[in-house]
Amino acid sequence: MLKQLEKLLIPLAEAIGKNKYLVSIRDGFLITTPLLIAGSIFLLIGEFPWPALNEWMGSVIVDPKTGTNLTAFIEKPSSATFSVMAIFAVIAIAYSFAKQIKTNRIFGSATAVMSWLLLMPYVVNGAAKVEGKDVPVTLAGIPLNWMGAKGIFIGIVVSFLAVHIYALVEKKGWIIKMPAGVPPTVVESFAALIPATAVMTVFFVINLIFGFLGTNAFQVIFDILQTPLVHLGGTLGASMTAFFFNGLFWFFGINGGAIVSAVYGPVLATLSLENIEFFKTGVGTPHIINGQFQELFAIFGGAGSTLSLIIAMLIFCRSKRITELGKLSLIPGIFGINEPIIFGLPMVLNPVMLVPFMFVPIFNILVSYTVMATGLVPITNGVTIPWTTPPIISGFLATDWRGALLQIILITAGVFIYMPFIKAMDKKYLEDEVNAVRDSVTDDLDLDNLSFDDL
Repeated sequence: MLKQLEKLLIPLAEAIGKNKYLVSIRDGFLITTPLLIAGSIFLLIGEFPWPALNEWMGSVIVDPKTGTNLTAFIEKPSSATFSVMAIFAVIAIAYSFAKQIKTNRIFGSATAVMSWLLLMPYVVNGAAKVEGKDVPVTLAGIPLNWMGAKGIFIGIVVSFLAVHIYALVEKKGWIIKMPAGVPPTVVESFAALIPATAVMTVFFVINLIFGFLGTNAFQVIFDILQTPLVHLGGTLGASMTAFFFNGLFWFFGINGGAIVSAVYGPVLATLSLENIEFFKTGVGTPHIINGQFQELFAIFGGAGSTLSLIIAMLIFCRSKRITELGKLSLIPGIFGINEPIIFGLPMVLNPVMLVPFMFVPIFNILVSYTVMATGLVPITNGVTIPWTTPPIISGFLATDWRGALLQIILITAGVFIYMPFIKAMDKKYLEDEVNAVRDSVTDDLDLDNLSFDDL
């Protein structure tokens, strides 16, 4: 059975790991992560789970002319990241994809952003007071609602298509070549002229076609692609399936997180952004399943939620091999690093630990989803918290004290789920250590007592 799974999963992991599109999406979102974390710091300050502090910041008026309070100013950096996150994603994904297909990264990325903006409807809907009544008005401008979560999936599509067209024209040799001695920057600039114009022309035609149809590409992609995928990805079943395969890949020594996030990551990122929008403006619907839910309440200490395992190793085990490994792994485990456990215990190809390794994260998901769905614990606010943030702290920042308490409960439950399995390994290792000591003593006695008088 294991050999059959290995034959199935390893080629699948290699295919996903080498897929230029999935790798570009994964790397592109990783590039945006520092900006999102930086914006999250200010958002956490502005929406800190301390009512007295929030009331005080809301009462401090910074700009008397507009009546803008301190909270709005503190949250402005988050708006400069989360509210326009899609444009950062387009830049980063197009840059990564241009690197994958070996074309000019800067111009490939620039043409992708241009194409994305070309398809965007420059219409902002609002309302104006006319004789005391709210009258709908339409203004020309860049709509922020398409710059955030709603614009991510069309951004991905446009990034790939624009860079493909750019690379095709470039590789055909349809470029302007400058004479020798011209500065390299000027050479690259003129070389990009025809490919960039070709990309612009293609997307101009696409935009024109959608215009004749009475709609726009953003709305069509959002309705046909993004909405169904986000709805499916936000389900309990999708979350459990993702962690099932995450654990299964790790069992065979494959980085399951990298494989699963390449496929599931964009959906989780979109769900998180929609949560931020909801908690800031009240627009939309919050999602229980999102990036922070997966990172902060499904696993503790890395894949398999091995922080619980480390604690079980230190409390219940007596063999030197396991207790020493537990001591070495505890500090890294608190910060979400579990390679010492994965490869040192090991978890890889260890049938004894396979069941808890895969079951504990799924158990955490089921419990967390249930208590959040019933309102016992708040839904995560979507703020990007570094994955190295220790449990309890991360739970408090993502929800409030109830999230921190839930993490303690889940880690404790995980300890007792892992306990019988690690004790079985400990018993075997303890026997091996006792046998090793006995054999060593026997060998020493045989050598020391060796005498020719006994012959």
